[in-house]
Amino acid sequence: MAYFSDDPNFCSQCGNVLPLPGIQDVVRCPRCSFCIPGTEFSGREIRSTVVLNPEEQSSMALKDEEDAELKGPVIDRRCARCNKEGMVYHTRQMRSADEGQTVFFTCIHCRYQDKEDS
Repeated sequence: MAYFSDDPNFCSQCGNVLPLPGIQDVVRCPRCSFCIPGTEFSGREIRSTVVLNPEEQSSMALKDEEDAELKGPVIDRRCARCNKEGMVYHTRQMRSADEGQTVFFTCIHCRYQDKEDS
């Protein structure tokens, strides 16, 4: 019984995104292994769109040389000191290789620095 039969880009059984049809005669869902004949895709046009965030939303453009350390990706994280949204982050491997990396956050408003071990 097909639960997700409206869109051929998704598996009709589990709803997972299907891989692009290739050389094989069937398209196999990577999640549930349901097979769809490749002939179902013949004559279909496949399009994809990539939408990039504007630069002013994805990073903070700063004018002073002293603020160069604040360049980088800005995320929606609330500062513990000034309680405003917006922190720049970078990661480093501070512990042994079999442990997670350390994420360093810097507030773009008050320059408060915080760290999180992942």
